[in-house]
Amino acid sequence: MSNITDGDDVSGIGTAQNASGNGFVTDARISAKRWFVKTSRNPFVTFSSLIQPVIFFVLMAEVLGAIVGGALAQTVGSDIDYVTYLTPAIVIQSALAAAAVSGIGLVDDMDSGMFGKLLVSPMNRGAMFLGKILSEVFRIAVQTTIILVLGYVMLYLQSGAPVGSYLRTGPLGFVGIIAVAVIFGGVFMAFSNIVALVTHDQEATTMIATLLTFPLLFISSAFVPLEVLPGWIQSVAVINPITYGVDGIRAFMLGQDVLTVADVTTFSSLWNTVIPAVTVLIGFNVVLGGIAVRLLNRASKAEVQ
Repeated sequence: MSNITDGDDVSGIGTAQNASGNGFVTDARISAKRWFVKTSRNPFVTFSSLIQPVIFFVLMAEVLGAIVGGALAQTVGSDIDYVTYLTPAIVIQSALAAAAVSGIGLVDDMDSGMFGKLLVSPMNRGAMFLGKILSEVFRIAVQTTIILVLGYVMLYLQSGAPVGSYLRTGPLGFVGIIAVAVIFGGVFMAFSNIVALVTHDQEATTMIATLLTFPLLFISSAFVPLEVLPGWIQSVAVINPITYGVDGIRAFMLGQDVLTVADVTTFSSLWNTVIPAVTVLIGFNVVLGGIAVRLLNRASKAEVQ
């Protein structure tokens, strides 16, 4: 991973030192801009969080499309194309890849001494970390939009289907998909930063992030309906956050209730999936985020001392 140059350090610190009277919002903006620049200079982040899912999307659509057709017709309907069914999985894979490397930048700052410099600067600490989160949230939102557009292009080239048969809930569904992807991303942002703060090692953070991606994706409803998978996978899928992220987005894509890990009938139609899925994801965010904040505060005190 590329390190920040001395020029970047001076720019970032100089801005922070002059920002004592700028307030929380300005400090958060400065921090977000710094992280935008930093991640844009890292080819690993770009490849792992966008290029890799796009390649995976094309290959999975071609390889599994013909195989999964029968199971798909029995579970969600014969009028659902596999590209439409697969798109939520690739959106979640992209968000997972972007979020899972979140901790690498933090380790890099610690190794370069930038983390300690920022902590003793006048920049508001809360704004400093909020800026980091905002930069990652923005990246997930952009990547999600790209994946959605790519999915429709693939579907159109295959069958000439109208966009209404691809994203059946329209603009509201688009906003909902972005929201679910961002909430889901928060889970693995927190986890990645926990790993970074515990290991203080880029290689360990990268390795754990990579090892997590594919097993968790396959032990979920991402690529095929859970009903056709072995019983033990169905059991593990209940506690897998990827299941809830994929199902939440898929409900917006298909405009129907697709939750299979629980039988929820309190709400109506797709909301029987979206509301429970978002609730579970928020729960993961609260637990893992709390742990990450506690470790971050401990690391902050150690760096200042």
